[in-house]
Amino acid sequence: MKYDLFVSDFDGTLVKADGTISEHTKQVIAKYRARGGIFTICTGRMVPSILPRARELGITSGPVIAFQGSVVYDMGTEQVLSSGHFPLQAALSLIRMLEAEKLHIHIYTVWHLYTNLRDEMLVLYEKVCGVKAEVPACPLSEFAEREKLDIVKVLVMVEPEKREALRERLSQRLGEEYYVTSSSDWLVEVMPAGENKGKAVTFLSGYYHIPQERIAAAGDQLNDLPMLEAAGGKFAVSNGVEALKRTATLIPSNEEDGVAYALEQYVMKGPSPEGGQQ
Repeated sequence: MKYDLFVSDFDGTLVKADGTISEHTKQVIAKYRARGGIFTICTGRMVPSILPRARELGITSGPVIAFQGSVVYDMGTEQVLSSGHFPLQAALSLIRMLEAEKLHIHIYTVWHLYTNLRDEMLVLYEKVCGVKAEVPACPLSEFAEREKLDIVKVLVMVEPEKREALRERLSQRLGEEYYVTSSSDWLVEVMPAGENKGKAVTFLSGYYHIPQERIAAAGDQLNDLPMLEAAGGKFAVSNGVEALKRTATLIPSNEEDGVAYALEQYVMKGPSPEGGQQ
């Protein structure tokens, strides 16, 4: 096999729109792992959200990557191997700015989610991710300051037509100390600078002693771009954003088992291109 480790985004890449993973995809991943390959999920989701989905694939040990690469959790030992978070004052400054704009805000620690608004969008998010948000009685900034939270991610829920404008505005206002990205049409996510999925690939390379050129990655959104840039094999599902597809080998959509296709056609048989559409 050309690639010893395959890192896959979850939502929009591995999982279908209805929240399921096909039996074919599960079988192909099992076949890849039986041949000695290592399959790892790298997602923007929380640790509690992604763990049951990883187990659904038969993965019960080794790292799973959460929070856009910021948190690495070992499923076997049940230990956090690596965790990045905002300095508290930087997080408070960001949250207060978002509160001033009256936005729908989420703040995350490794194990908990807090929000300032319970609405239909939050209910859908909780259902998709399998987590429950807490709504403090006071503003999120006051709550975070009082509890001295170690915040790993801040997220804004927004209507899809407003997402890109908000992402660009936040990128310009926040500057180089923050990483602003998006993992779906209705989410804008802010991390400390340097906390991204590319960092996760570098971590996995060192953890497993596998050169990065022997690691492949697949994704669909802007937040997956650092991951693909750090990996030797670069794959983008056809339902992905154009910026990603321009830099990667195009594979079928998440609805058409794109990850399974990449494993079967490029990883477990024959040479695999390292970029450019096929």
